[in-house]
Amino acid sequence: MTTMNLERFEHLADAYGADLRRWPEAEREAARRLLAADPRAGRVLDEADVLDAFLDAALRPAPSHALRERVIADAAGAHLGRRRGLWGPFAWMSGAGWAAAACAGVAFGMVLTSQMTAEIRADTVLYQASLTAPDDAEILAAGLGR
Repeated sequence: MTTMNLERFEHLADAYGADLRRWPEAEREAARRLLAADPRAGRVLDEADVLDAFLDAALRPAPSHALRERVIADAAGAHLGRRRGLWGPFAWMSGAGWAAAACAGVAFGMVLTSQMTAEIRADTVLYQASLTAPDDAEILAAGLGR
């Protein structure tokens, strides 16, 4: 539960007007509590309501036809459309280059991995072979007649 002082209330009334529905949701409940507790807050909202009424009554000038046409002409002159650049119809080659580089990377990685693991695989095969063959202790025991 947040508390609000009158200075913060005035600041929010200046920024958002007298209608609490336009205030930030996190501030509304504290504003309602201050409004119920302090009559000065009610006067602040009354002043904000007068300003809101003046702003609502003010004329909203519509842009002239000449201004509208000038903005459209400036936008068209700025070449904001799609840019083809220097490559033009060969722009697809950039994507093809990236795809070729990705394929080369995958192929190189597979070859390199198989070469790097060849020694490890050989060690594994030798270790497994030693598990099934008789070891030195068995040979010595057989030679001593035990």
